[in-house]
Amino acid sequence: MLDLKSYTTLIERELEVIDFASSPSNLYDPLRYFLKIGGKRMRPILTLLGAEAFGISKEKALNAALSIEVFHNFSLIHDDIMDDAPLRRGKETVHEKWNNNIAILSGDVLLVKAYQLLAKNEAKALPQLLELFNKTAVEVCEGQQMDMDFESRDDVSIEEYIEMIRLKTSVLLGCALEIGALISGATEQDCSLMYEFGQQVGIAFQIQDDILDLYADPEKFGKQVGGDVMSNKKTMLLLKAYEIANEVQKNELNYLLEESDMELKVEKVKILFDTLNIRETCKGIMNDHYEKAKVAISQISITEDKKKPLLELAAYLMEREV
Repeated sequence: MLDLKSYTTLIERELEVIDFASSPSNLYDPLRYFLKIGGKRMRPILTLLGAEAFGISKEKALNAALSIEVFHNFSLIHDDIMDDAPLRRGKETVHEKWNNNIAILSGDVLLVKAYQLLAKNEAKALPQLLELFNKTAVEVCEGQQMDMDFESRDDVSIEEYIEMIRLKTSVLLGCALEIGALISGATEQDCSLMYEFGQQVGIAFQIQDDILDLYADPEKFGKQVGGDVMSNKKTMLLLKAYEIANEVQKNELNYLLEESDMELKVEKVKILFDTLNIRETCKGIMNDHYEKAKVAISQISITEDKKKPLLELAAYLMEREV
């Protein structure tokens, strides 16, 4: 049985000892604050599991794993600014606690730190690691730009949406796994399959996040429930609703999206989604991508007992309350 706590504890301990200067405090205090407010740490855990799957100890992949997590936190700080999000993991976002300019600059430092951590890996592995990391970093930015572009578009397709979440969210999970495999000297085919496994889990995870945004228990979610509806964000739920609604329901949805009473807006949109069975439909799409992930990992040339921790982590991520 996968002992997630031991991996999380290891990551948390190593994050706490990352060397940040004490001054200027308004640059470094936000980083210490943000790295301490929690999270599942699933991306660095994937890197460690990816390395262990091919017979390398997690200690050898630790700097790469930390690099992935630090990069992820950099992107979250900047995403929160762009989304004007008040909360992250149930705590004030950096730009809310300090201000936008401090959050931007602190996030920039995290990006530099991510490269410093990645550079601590063996020299012979660095060209491949940097190529993958750089490609992923660019794709994450592309996904975020697509997400912002969608705000002013009324013709976003479900295919475009899946591509956006692939870039914004999923490629980093694929990268996390493939980096672990690369450090371990896995074959090109196995590295590619590890990437595909992570990518498909990531797409499923993001669709699940869309569902949770509206249907999660507020006490467990850590973010504002209904936030996507309040901001008219293009999500799988909204796009699917427009795809299957009749004209009367589409008109009702258009009307609701203009509602100024946010509490009423979320309540009424949820009722309409329930009428259209949107939650179950989106869960079906989520499960399709989860099955694709299972197909990818089934083809990797390692023993079933080596695959088991990865499958257990994926199952854990898919079992969030929806």
